Amino acid sequence: MTNNNIRRLKSLSEYHRTRSLPAPEHPLISLIDYRDIRHTREFNDVAWVYDFYMIAMKKGLDAKLKYGQLQYDFDEGTMFFIAPGQVFQIEVVQDAPGKSGWMLLIHPDFFRNRPLAQDIKKYKYFGYSVREALFLSEKEEAVLTGIVQNIQQEYRGNIDKFSQQIIISQIEALLGYAERFYQRQFLTREVANHQVLEKLETLLDDYFEHTHKEGLPTVNYLAGQLNLTPDYLSSLLKVATGLNTQQHIHEKLIGKAKDKLIGTTLTVSEIAYELGFEHSQSFSKLFKAKTNLSPLAFRQSLK
Repeated sequence: MTNNNIRRLKSLSEYHRTRSLPAPEHPLISLIDYRDIRHTREFNDVAWVYDFYMIAMKKGLDAKLKYGQLQYDFDEGTMFFIAPGQVFQIEVVQDAPGKSGWMLLIHPDFFRNRPLAQDIKKYKYFGYSVREALFLSEKEEAVLTGIVQNIQQEYRGNIDKFSQQIIISQIEALLGYAERFYQRQFLTREVANHQVLEKLETLLDDYFEHTHKEGLPTVNYLAGQLNLTPDYLSSLLKVATGLNTQQHIHEKLIGKAKDKLIGTTLTVSEIAYELGFEHSQSFSKLFKAKTNLSPLAFRQSLK
């Protein structure tokens, strides 16, 4: 993707003009009916960068979404999130007449100097690390659609000193529900998650059973082997096991170290090297931090 293919939209008004929509009713927040948006193939080769947040729920749109440098699981999902400054590309296969949904655009100036300006950064679904859309039940769709309709009703009404905080509260509710539903999505995919856990265990077993002069396994290495992003893998593990990927690596490493301390006569330095440590002191420090015993003290305690 060259810079010539990238289009930056700085304002909500600019977005409305690009999509041949009427001017927004509020300069910093706008709810758009998906049925009013016409996706044309002329935009398929364009990468977009917005200076505002986009939260969208769609149904019936046959399209592919490239988010950052990764393909986004977008085909059947109904909700996705894009933050200011992120590069994305939508390739429309067919702009179906039966499509439905909505798109909420929010310029960060709307909540600048409010707690939400910082709080919104904690939601990982706005990051490149998430590679799948949010899949919603009809009941969940109704909850979120009701919230955005409240937002629209508020900014369409007579703006007063309460309006901004009321709308911000609704945005916070929207983000909170989305976070809940993403966690539910992890939990309801137990079979797929279990398969990932099995592959991770096999991957770590293989790694620690061989001498690895390249060092300890990293989160990026494991995620790459599993065709997942590092944050996605950590989130999945956190839900399934209560540990993130780095903690999982350490737990597996300590287990392997205990096996070698108990079942072999290898020295601590030899065990450290076999597990991928460059320096035995680093191994001993980690082992003691996790078990409250040095490797030698652990070996002695079992005699």
